[in-house]
Amino acid sequence: MSAVLDRTAPAPHQDQAAPPRRDVRQDVRPTAKRLGPGRRRRLAWVGPSALLLLWSASSATGLLDPRILSEPWTVVATAGELIADGRLQENLAISAQRAGLGLFFGTLVGAVLALLSGLSRVGEALIDGPVQIKRAIPGLALIPLLILWFGIDETMKVLTITLGVFVPVYLQTHAGLRGIDLRFVELAQTVGLGRAAFIRKVVLPGALPGFFLGLRFAVTGAWVSLVVVEQINATSGIGYMMELARTYGQTNIIVLGLAVYGILGLLSDAIVRFIERKALSWQRTLAG
Repeated sequence: MSAVLDRTAPAPHQDQAAPPRRDVRQDVRPTAKRLGPGRRRRLAWVGPSALLLLWSASSATGLLDPRILSEPWTVVATAGELIADGRLQENLAISAQRAGLGLFFGTLVGAVLALLSGLSRVGEALIDGPVQIKRAIPGLALIPLLILWFGIDETMKVLTITLGVFVPVYLQTHAGLRGIDLRFVELAQTVGLGRAAFIRKVVLPGALPGFFLGLRFAVTGAWVSLVVVEQINATSGIGYMMELARTYGQTNIIVLGLAVYGILGLLSDAIVRFIERKALSWQRTLAG
């Protein structure tokens, strides 16, 4: 008994009060600053600003022939003239209407087909193959056939944009559906969710990241298709304005049209990303 007591008693040379233990977690410091949404939005304009600066410097120093590419200040002056007489606003409104209609119908068709294909083996057997065939055929290659079927009016233009939009929406949404974790499916079965509740609470949230990724590709596809269809027997729109300028050798109007398309594409992508951040606020990622 005395041996046990002697063994447990503190030695004379030991300190009675041990030093406080340091928490190792307090010494951990982040190695890099995390970019928040506000800083990312500011950095997104660095690339376009640098491109504009390079363009201005090349034009001012004479390295860039104005017959090849007009100076930025000349393009700005041309934009002011076209705005003053109302031509730019009128053509811009028509182009935006065409792109908006094509984007709406293409997104709707792509999302519906992806849901039908992703939730049913029969639907996948009937839908996925034809969509993959369409994926291998550029939408612009169908323009001659669409002209024969629908003429050169607005129906052909909107349908061409729709065909260029629905494929990326379908592919990314379908991939998002197929990538849903099976544990969530098993959990839904365990708690007895009905099919409607399962689609609403598991399928749709799981497919949203893929859907928004496809929508970003679709927005770009809409503007690319619009550029082409507006230069084929069109009588209005930004593309028509550019084609008319090509006939008269007006490089400044052509460059202005390209700048308008680029700004529209950048703004529309920013809008989609904003909606995506709001809709997927529950999802924490490195980019978020």
